[in-house]
Amino acid sequence: MAFTLPPLPWPVNALASKGLSEQQIDFHYNKHHKGYVTKLNAAAESRPELKDKKIEDLIKAKDATYNLAAQIWNHTFYWNCMSPNGGGEPTGKAKEMINASFGDFATMKKEFSAAAGGHFGSGWAWLIKDGDKLKVHQTHDAGCPLSDNLKPVLTCDVWEHAFYIDYKNDKAKYVESFWNVVNWDFVNSQL
Repeated sequence: MAFTLPPLPWPVNALASKGLSEQQIDFHYNKHHKGYVTKLNAAAESRPELKDKKIEDLIKAKDATYNLAAQIWNHTFYWNCMSPNGGGEPTGKAKEMINASFGDFATMKKEFSAAAGGHFGSGWAWLIKDGDKLKVHQTHDAGCPLSDNLKPVLTCDVWEHAFYIDYKNDKAKYVESFWNVVNWDFVNSQL
């Protein structure tokens, strides 16, 4: 197979004490994320030229495989944005850039949470780097900032499959719990 499901960066139950249950992560990762990989590999069977492509190249090409490639990339990025040792206040370069861009972390968190919690339908909330500033950004469905040459540094999946097992239709509660697991080390590595 040309494309593989990247492993989670932590055990499937690692976020349970912080608000994302093992069942929620297992379903999201093994049903949805894995499903995008399986479907992209099926597409590659009928289009062998895809097997030599990187996910990022498929995203930028914006062809018939875009949704699958973008969802694989978005989910892989999302898992890395979380950690069982995450949460709390940003550190390092992330803290500096958040303060320079938003005034303080509380303001950025409020704006990001509003974008994530208020997103209509399925999609993603992002913190992107634009020059020397950070901005909150939304994408719908499988939208990926890479397709617009934007540099993502943090994302929150706001498709219902990301939270429905744990939070039913309470997206705001899910977004609130997301802040308990934000991996600031990963965010810093993206700056």
